[in-house]
Amino acid sequence: MTHDQNTPAAERFAAYYADRPPWDIGRPQPAFMAAADRIRGRVIDLGCGTGDLAIWLAERGRTVTGVDFLAAPVAQARAKAAARGVAVNFLEMNALAVGSIPERFDAAVDCGLFHTFDDAGRSAYVAAVARLLEPGGRLFILCMADAEPGTHGPRRISAAEIHAAFGAGWVVESLAPAAFEVVPGIPGAEFSPGGARAWFVTVRRTA
Repeated sequence: MTHDQNTPAAERFAAYYADRPPWDIGRPQPAFMAAADRIRGRVIDLGCGTGDLAIWLAERGRTVTGVDFLAAPVAQARAKAAARGVAVNFLEMNALAVGSIPERFDAAVDCGLFHTFDDAGRSAYVAAVARLLEPGGRLFILCMADAEPGTHGPRRISAAEIHAAFGAGWVVESLAPAAFEVVPGIPGAEFSPGGARAWFVTVRRTA
């Protein structure tokens, strides 16, 4: 989630969280669970929502910071972490401002944030993440793929766009088809059976 609190996008996301967002499935997306052994050290969860992925990683020994731009999901995330006795540093802030965080990280995870950006926002996001990651640090992204039919929901992203977004200072280590599971039965959030067609991407910061 990326926008300021008073924008139409912020109002739209706030409306989702007033009920149950389609992407809030109550557990990490399977693609991240499968990649857990590669997500190491100090981790930042960009667009953490209600915190399921951040908490899950912290339970497995990672030092985790979660960032979201809306107060409501951050409050839910803090409550979840407290109930489970897990230490996660949850911050309410715009994802494009994360480069101002003084800490540096070994890995970043992005479950459904990258595909919310327009072209200018995408460039600003990549620059912000570059400031966050140590050299050799990795960014793991799950985003909607252009193989998903229709135009409703998030922006579809091609493999070529991903390679173009991560140019100098990055290397795309892997880009594989995946599924983005959603809560069933939410009007306007009907996607391919088994989950929206997605990319699971690993990019490494080289400098």
